[in-house]
Amino acid sequence: MRVHFIVHEDFEAPGAYETWASRRGHHVTFSRVYAGEPLPADAEAIDLLIVMGGPQDPAVTVEECAHFDSKGEQAVIAAAVRAGKAVIGVCLGSQLIGEALGAPFAHSPEKEIGKFPITLTEAGCQHALFSDFATTLEVGHWHNDMPGLTVQAEIIASSVGCPRQIVAYSDLVYGFQCHMELTRELVERLIAHSENDLSRAADYRFVSTAEQLRAEDYRQMNEVLFCFLDKLEARYHASNA
Repeated sequence: MRVHFIVHEDFEAPGAYETWASRRGHHVTFSRVYAGEPLPADAEAIDLLIVMGGPQDPAVTVEECAHFDSKGEQAVIAAAVRAGKAVIGVCLGSQLIGEALGAPFAHSPEKEIGKFPITLTEAGCQHALFSDFATTLEVGHWHNDMPGLTVQAEIIASSVGCPRQIVAYSDLVYGFQCHMELTRELVERLIAHSENDLSRAADYRFVSTAEQLRAEDYRQMNEVLFCFLDKLEARYHASNA
């Protein structure tokens, strides 16, 4: 499988998504836009497009952040969807999927930074790709916003702080507002970038301290993510058989 990552910042790395791709022997390529690497010209050489998170939101312009081309990324996402590719968006990436499909992003009711539970909706409980998810599962969070919803979109999981944690836009297109890719190494990078937010943890219901973040074990949610990705890969191959 040909997996392509769009990465907005070095501290918002693919984490467990890249681990999965490496373990499965997939061909992995990158658009590290923070380092000046270009976006793919089209989706022809991609089977699975994964758009990562970042401190930006989809309304940020290239004048405000020179390395982030929201409209350009939305065009790549739309091309991948039209071509029948598998697409996953994480945090900012999930919001960009919604925007590419005509659904504007929104502000989440709560800032969430840490490891907190999400709960599957009825649609999530019945969805074949999420059969390895417990009804309630603790996952990583690092966000203020959430993806927009198209008419066809189904909310797969929600949390007390954010009603749109996982969204299914189609059989092959998914938005993860939550961060199931977090590892301890990746958390250290995020902590280094988020000192201001973490220093005000007591001001928010769902913001952990750096010490709390370092004490968490992220391996279980990584393994659940791997199961989802395996199922998505099988579905993609079946759709292209």
